[in-house]
Amino acid sequence: MPQKKSTPEKKVDFGQCYAELEQIIDWFDTGEIDLDEGLKKFERGLDLAQKCRERLAEVETRVNELKLKFGETL
Repeated sequence: MPQKKSTPEKKVDFGQCYAELEQIIDWFDTGEIDLDEGLKKFERGLDLAQKCRERLAEVETRVNELKLKFGETL
């Protein structure tokens, strides 16, 4: 039976996530808020913020690995 190939997860585009998060913040700042739309945007904003935090943690880990590899300590 052939094995399924697992597809690698696509890296989060930090800039794109951050830009979308800023758009959501701007939408809330308009003052014309629809409750249902606001809830959807709030949920999306939390998801984007989480993705940004995870991507930043990945980059921090990689920077630390590179520092160790090249003999620099934190």
